[in-house]
Formats: sequence, C-alpha cells, structure tokens
Amino acid sequence: MRKLFTGLNRYAAALGLAAGIAATPAAAVELSFYYPVAVGGPITRIVDGMAADFERENPGIRIKPVYSGSYQDTIAKVLTAVKGGDAPHIAVLLSTDMYTLIDENAVVAYDDLVSTPAERQWLNSFYPGFMKNSQTGGKTWGIPFQRSTVVMYWNKELFREAGLDPERAPQTWAELVDYGQRLTRRDAAGNVTTWGVQVPSSGFPYWLFQTFTTQNGIELMNAAGTETYFDRPQVIEALQFWVDLSRRHGIHPPGVVEWGTTPKDFFERKAAIIYTTTGNLTNIRNNAGFEFGVAMLPAGAQRGTPTGGGNLHIFSRSSAAERAAALKFVQWLSAPERAAQWAIDTGYVAVSPAAWETERMKRYVADFPAPTVARDQLQYAVAELSTHDNQRVTKALNDGLQAALTGTKTPAQAMQDAQREAERILRRYR
Repeated sequence: MRKLFTGLNRYAAALGLAAGIAATPAAAVELSFYYPVAVGGPITRIVDGMAADFERENPGIRIKPVYSGSYQDTIAKVLTAVKGGDAPHIAVLLSTDMYTLIDENAVVAYDDLVSTPAERQWLNSFYPGFMKNSQTGGKTWGIPFQRSTVVMYWNKELFREAGLDPERAPQTWAELVDYGQRLTRRDAAGNVTTWGVQVPSSGFPYWLFQTFTTQNGIELMNAAGTETYFDRPQVIEALQFWVDLSRRHGIHPPGVVEWGTTPKDFFERKAAIIYTTTGNLTNIRNNAGFEFGVAMLPAGAQRGTPTGGGNLHIFSRSSAAERAAALKFVQWLSAPERAAQWAIDTGYVAVSPAAWETERMKRYVADFPAPTVARDQLQYAVAELSTHDNQRVTKALNDGLQAALTGTKTPAQAMQDAQREAERILRRYR
C-alpha cells in the first residue's frame, strides 16, 4: 500500500521541505505548469483563471501556465526540457506516458511527497478505474485531472426518422449493426449522405480500438507495461468487427476516419451515431442543433471502454520547496469543488466520488444527466494502452489498425505484424 518516508534522511528531508516554505514566506516560489493545448480559446482562460485563484489563496506561490500544444507536442517538449536540465515543475500529460516518465527519471512519486494522514487519504480518494494508468510498482505517479472514457452519442431526431426509439441506444454489437443499417441514408445516386455509425481512426486509433477489444474480453497489455497481446484471437476478432462495419455491413465510412472532424460530422447529420471522448460532451452540447443522447458503449461479450485523458505530474528535478508548492497546487486542482467545476466546464469526468457529491455537481446533473454515463461506465473500464517506450509501441498498433481499415492488410496480418514490432521494442524491458 502507500509508503511513507523511511529512514532518518528521508524524515529530515520531509521536515526540511515543510520548513522551506514556512521560513521564506516573502520569497515567492514560481512554478511552471505545462498544459497541453494551443494558445487561445476557452480552456486557456479557464486554466489562467484557476492559476490566478490559486495565487490569491496562496500568495507565496506563483503559477506560470505554459500552453504546449497537443499531448504529443507536450510530452516531446517536456522530455527535451528534462534532458536539457530545464524541466517544468508540473505538467498535464497523457496517463499513458507514465512508464516513459519513470524510465527517464523525470517525475517523483506522490507517495514520496505526502506525509500526513489527510494527504494519504487524498491520494486514495480517486476512482480506482482512473488509477490503473496512474500507479505502478506500488506507487502513484500521476493524479487524475482531465480524464475520460469513450462514450456513444446519438442523434435522437435521426432515430425517430428511422423508426427507432430515440431514448434507447444500441446495447449490443448486433444491435449496433441493426441500428446502423436503419440509420444509414443514401441519395438517389447511391451515395451515402448519413452514416449509421462513425468511429474515428486517426489521432488515437488504438484508444477507440480498445473499446472493441475490451468488449471482446481481452486487454492489450500486461499491468507491468512489458508485454502486448495484439495477435491474440480476441484482438483480431475485434478488429474484424470494426472493419466489417464498413466493408460487410456498409454502415461506417471506409478507410481512416478523422478524429477532429467526427464531432462536426455529427453536428451536420453526416453520422447518426459516433464514438468519441466524454471530453467532447460540452462541445457537443453547445453545438448540436438537435436533441442528442449519450450512452455507454454497446457490449460484445461484455461492456467495456478504456479510460483516457491526462494526469498531473510533479517533476523530480526541482527543489524541496518547489515540490512542496507543486503538491499543494495539485491538491488544490483536484479538490472536489474544483474537480466538479472543471468537469462542468469541459465535459471531462469528475475524478473522485466526492466531486459528484458537491452541490454544484448535483445541480448540474439534475438538469443535464448525460455526464453520469461516463462515470457509471468506469465499472467496466480498463487501463488505456500503456507500455514502456509507449509511443513506439502505440505507433506499431496504430499503423496496423490503419492498414486493416484501409484494406492493405487483413486484420490477422496487421495484428501479427504489430505484435512482432511491439515484442522487438519491449524485449529490453523484460
């Protein structure tokens, strides 16, 4: 379970860490905070506002947000900064970057920072589903912040027009195919004007693919991040089902479907059902000009989804005072009231049960219950694909998925090739 400081040296370090903040109240500690978004837009205003609010409550600490582009841009910039001796103090990075950050000795375990019963209780306060990509080796390396699952959105108007119950989403793979056939529309020339189902396969194809593999009763990797199972029969069957939505059933766009344009296709009635992150919930609520529903993903052998999104990490190459201040900021960001407001503002899942018990969240879901879908789906969630040398392993799988979806390889050949490459990459970690 949770480990406290052991030995006199660590005990002395803990006392010095606390004293460092208390002894120099006049000297503000400045923390760089890398956040994965391009500059501008509502998210940056929210983050800037949170930083300002924290500074008002904690005048001895200054927060400097650095907007660092996409998640991929951010991890690249962070690793470059770490190697150059100029690492940030705090960063929001994909939870799947955990092993990479550990292998680079870039981050510190939260277990080595907390010291009081209240802090240890805080460390245990998050949904277990989100901790699957936050803990390894008995330690916690990331704190859930903007976390998500994959959910299904459907256009209730198109359901009515197709003679379907607009209040009931497909519950199984078989129903998904049936609904998709009834929802797919073609013009007089036979060209599709509305696809029944759309699952994006650019950007994060492995993540959307995990919905199918989890529903088919298999995980893609082991808990230690040293093995993958891409060529197992259940994985190949799951990929065959995804391919068949287009080639066999004709209810899904052919080839690679863009991640970024999928919500827009939904708004424009080009797709009746889409799979995407619950983090798109606020975007869809604000921009869909029709009544829509949100549901758990349909079951194959079982229900299932990977978790997703970003964790808060504290970097190791900083002073004791900086780490203490960083821990205070992370605790502040993840407090129930703030986690609830962040979920309301963005559509991400509030990361702790306590956040859902706040009056603010209760009022929100009483008026708009859709956010509870992703929360309730956590009981069926598995860890997002994460291994050592994760970016290269993930690329091997993504390349295989896109080869199968575009028809250049069969699902079996694509997954066998991806597994062969993953084994080559991970051999050194076993």
